[in-house]
Amino acid sequence: MPEAPPAVDVAELLALDRAHVWHPYGPMPGRADPLVVESAAGVRLRLATPVHGHREVVDGMASWWSALHGYNHPVLNEAARGQLERMSHVMFGGLTHEPAVRLAERLVEITPEPLRHVFLSDSGSVSVEVAVKMCLQYWRSTGDRAKRRLMTWRGGYHGDTWQPMSVCDPDGGMHALWSGVLPEQVFADAPPAAYEQAYADHLRELVARHAHELAAVIVEPVVQNAGGMRFHSPAYLRVLREACDEHGVLLVFDEIATGFGRTGTLFAAEQAGVSPDVLCLGKALTGGYLSMAATLCTSRVADGISQGEVPVLAHGPTFMANPLAASVALASVDLLLSQDWAGEVRRIESALRRGLAPATALPGVVDVRVLGAIGVVQLDHAVDMAAATDAALRHGVWLRPFRDLVYVMPPFVMDDEDLATVCTAVLAAASASTAAAADAGRPWPRAEPTRRKNGSDT
Repeated sequence: MPEAPPAVDVAELLALDRAHVWHPYGPMPGRADPLVVESAAGVRLRLATPVHGHREVVDGMASWWSALHGYNHPVLNEAARGQLERMSHVMFGGLTHEPAVRLAERLVEITPEPLRHVFLSDSGSVSVEVAVKMCLQYWRSTGDRAKRRLMTWRGGYHGDTWQPMSVCDPDGGMHALWSGVLPEQVFADAPPAAYEQAYADHLRELVARHAHELAAVIVEPVVQNAGGMRFHSPAYLRVLREACDEHGVLLVFDEIATGFGRTGTLFAAEQAGVSPDVLCLGKALTGGYLSMAATLCTSRVADGISQGEVPVLAHGPTFMANPLAASVALASVDLLLSQDWAGEVRRIESALRRGLAPATALPGVVDVRVLGAIGVVQLDHAVDMAAATDAALRHGVWLRPFRDLVYVMPPFVMDDEDLATVCTAVLAAASASTAAAADAGRPWPRAEPTRRKNGSDT
């Protein structure tokens, strides 16, 4: 751990936090005190005050799946320091700089062909907004203004800004509040885990039926992440690629969560052997250091936009291509590629399979699934957050369950001993949640998207 910062008045800090700071997916003012983190290194967070005797806790979340290399990594620290000495930011309109150019070059090199052009933004949700705008503007520029809707499948999650919310699951997701306000998109049934010919036919039929109005199909390949941690057959990506090509629809893959090795391949799309027209990246792009995202597209998409009445992509975030973030992102990608990242993911996958297997025998558990560096225990009730979090902390582990899921997405540098500890904490969290649900007279039904026959238009 780095040297501890000066001591703070934790009580005062928490009081100010509760009064003024709005946390994600939380009420204002706050009702529960968050843990105060004073520093982090490796796979551990150092807390300002001990919890259940632990001053340091193992982070099983990799900071919402972004800190691939753990915390305070010397290579990424050096990249940040070196760039700070040159410039931390400069506008990207009319100017350029080496960190952004080199990062774009590297992303084109490592992503599937024929993705050739890179738009850098400041968050994953914005990268999806940019992807949608690219697709809509492509069709307007090429003379087909009727193509203005999107298709996706139920159970997905693409971010919390406007267009991304419209393609998140409309029933089981957190954005059901905005039904009737968001743009109405086309939804296929949630994809089954294994390949089913009937479902493949369902996808093809839906694309064909709505092709006249579809600008694009957008999906998370192989893993639906914050929508429910569902895994599905890569073969469905090939079905979508073929259907989109046949009917003149663009295909967008959202790899914000799955990119950079999380599922066992550098990008999840590689498991299907297909490439999208537009690709969204984020989260692990900078190794968890700074907020940055990227939207890549093919020359077809870029050239189509350039033919229009407005021959530019009408988007330009103030902090687009931030040099500091770009330098750290380039260092993070190069660090990942310089190591046997695939071997590390396989090692983590094996450890998660061993460590989470006993969960299948626990009361209240309906499924245990592992893919790459993702481990999921699904319950038959909504997680009791307080009970589950407290149980994990008793084992010295930080987890952040949601809906009916207790899951782990560790940094790739986590060793086998810490992985075993994390798995033990997941089992304890699941058991504690089930016990709390029983004490309260539940279990509650799972927050799972409704599967509808023949698809629907939200």
